[in-house]
Amino acid sequence: MRCPFCQHAENRVVDSRLARDGRAIRRRRHCEGCAARFTTYEVVEETMIDVGKRDGQNEPFDPEKLLRSVRLACKKRPIGTAALTDFVDRLESRFSSRPKRSVSSTEIGDAVMVFLRDLDPVAYVRYASVYRSFDSVDAFLGELRTFAKRAPEPTTRSSERPEPDKDS
Repeated sequence: MRCPFCQHAENRVVDSRLARDGRAIRRRRHCEGCAARFTTYEVVEETMIDVGKRDGQNEPFDPEKLLRSVRLACKKRPIGTAALTDFVDRLESRFSSRPKRSVSSTEIGDAVMVFLRDLDPVAYVRYASVYRSFDSVDAFLGELRTFAKRAPEPTTRSSERPEPDKDS
């Protein structure tokens, strides 16, 4: 394994542990050339999951690509990266456990929509705006109205309501 920083071939494993629900081994390595530390993952080579795109093309499932798109929707939101990584890992596990190793991009997008709808409304709307490819403001507003109808009403007790400003 070459060091990603200096390309030196000599390094040693400092720590190993299970990752990705036991489907991988995470290894922390120390480069003998530049003394940098880096992480590698060892995974069993599996049959790839095939994703059927809307235009009829097929491509291999790329969990990093999915994670990037979900992270983009959650940018500047109070959502931890671990929750997003865990979601992508669970989704990949679900698809890998099928006898037929193919999935449609629509099924992936719908799963992300359900996840984000329950996680964060702003991230959901951001993802929906790209995923649904709205062609008009009216279509976008229609999606917002649908979401607002499904979203639970916030519960505030009268004792929790802020007092009005007495100076105004």
